[in-house]
Amino acid sequence: MKSARRRSRELATQGLYQWLLSGAPAGKIDAQLRSSQGFDKADQEHLDAILHGVIKESDELSAQLQPCLDRPIEQLSPVERAVLLVAAFEFKHHIDVPYRVVINEAVELTKTFGGSDGYKYVNGVLDKLAVAMRPTEAQARHRN
Repeated sequence: MKSARRRSRELATQGLYQWLLSGAPAGKIDAQLRSSQGFDKADQEHLDAILHGVIKESDELSAQLQPCLDRPIEQLSPVERAVLLVAAFEFKHHIDVPYRVVINEAVELTKTFGGSDGYKYVNGVLDKLAVAMRPTEAQARHRN
């Protein structure tokens, strides 16, 4: 059984995928997600924070991700881009979630929604991003 947080990340990823492809307003995407099957099983506060936070901060989050990428962020698949934006947002705003959990959740999202090997790319990017965004936590982990 999926946790409420996992379900919120799945819905946020789906909403961001739609936003990246259509450019629809956040309110319209939010309304569609609320009518999705399984919405009632999601951590709705976490979903709202991620979806609206990523859309609001997408330029800043993309700029933080870019040095960890091997190509311009616009060239990533929309699934990988959405997952990376969710993870970058959680690195920045949800310090209570250990960075390894953020990475693991992103890998699982990419396995669910992305191409066959996309999760490997996402994992590598987020390992680099963790050092940049959560240096103390990442360095402590690498010392052990």
